Amino acid sequence: MKIGIPKEIKEEERRVGATPAGVKAFIDHGHKVFVERGAGIGSGFRDEEYVKAGATMLDSPDDVWAEADMVMKVKEPIGPEFDRMRPGQILFTYLHLAADKELTEKLLKQRVVGVAYETVQLDDGSLPLLSPMSEVAGRLSIQMGAYSLEARNGGMGILLSGVSGVRPAHVTIIGGGVAGFSAAMVAVGIGAQVSILDNNPLRLRYLEDITDARLVTIMSNPANIEEECLHSHLVIGSVLIPGAKAPKLITRDIVRRMMPGAAIVDISIDQGGCCETSHPTTHDNPTYIEEGVVHYCVANMPGAVPRTSTIALTNVTLAYGLEIANKGLERAMADDPALRKGLNVMNGQLCHPAVADSFGMDCAKVDF
Repeated sequence: MKIGIPKEIKEEERRVGATPAGVKAFIDHGHKVFVERGAGIGSGFRDEEYVKAGATMLDSPDDVWAEADMVMKVKEPIGPEFDRMRPGQILFTYLHLAADKELTEKLLKQRVVGVAYETVQLDDGSLPLLSPMSEVAGRLSIQMGAYSLEARNGGMGILLSGVSGVRPAHVTIIGGGVAGFSAAMVAVGIGAQVSILDNNPLRLRYLEDITDARLVTIMSNPANIEEECLHSHLVIGSVLIPGAKAPKLITRDIVRRMMPGAAIVDISIDQGGCCETSHPTTHDNPTYIEEGVVHYCVANMPGAVPRTSTIALTNVTLAYGLEIANKGLERAMADDPALRKGLNVMNGQLCHPAVADSFGMDCAKVDF
């Protein structure tokens, strides 16, 4: 199979679809890999490293897309990338379609095969291709929350850890999955007072046990979310429903009544956000103030640390990419139920129930 790795063109996105080591793995299995020149520079990978791995370097993104049977990316396609697609071409990347009907309709129109990293799902419910980026985003959220709370950024000027004689900040994390747990570990580690909410009592018990009860676990419901947000200096939104749009758990009324200069980091923004006052921001202009609260809503948070993120992503996507390349799409989907759940669009039809439900559209059943 011919694999294409174009340079990401989303604003301030420096990650790349595969490391040179990942490219070498495809080459060693007898596949051809076409990499756009300069695609890995933002993550610290030079063209020479890809050449050494066996890749063919191409100057133009048009050429990369034209050569590829499967395009491996990081972020959803935008702008000129739609015109580079062709029917039946496999697009293996993060898509987050439930939050973007326009993107969904464009992919359907182009009749590509869209396999989304974020909906590949194992039998235990875990999301192996989303987890590393959730871990990165969760750990970053505390760092970015601290930044948002600085007075120069409109925050109340509070240090998360506190100092001798001064109370630490109260951090509330809504959602106890990979991102939420990662945020909690960092927040606890720097000495903040941490509460975490989830709707799964078994998950809450696990989080309390693994952190040696250094955080407060609270059952997630509207009343508890409101109470915790109103008493928090920093709120982290890390809610996830696989493939679906994030529920709006933090209302505008709650935000209006939060402490002036408090901060919200909405990790869920790539799925539409879990706060009514959230809208996507960029690394260039990451925050805004609404209802007196600083909002950090960068939709590609892991792009702030592209080298770490690219290596972590390749670690998990490589095996699935090789499965598609080695077996072909149909057999790979037939053999692997987890990979089959990653199929979002194919032949102009929606194939993922949660995405279809988000838009009130029909979901096609694809047999492999």
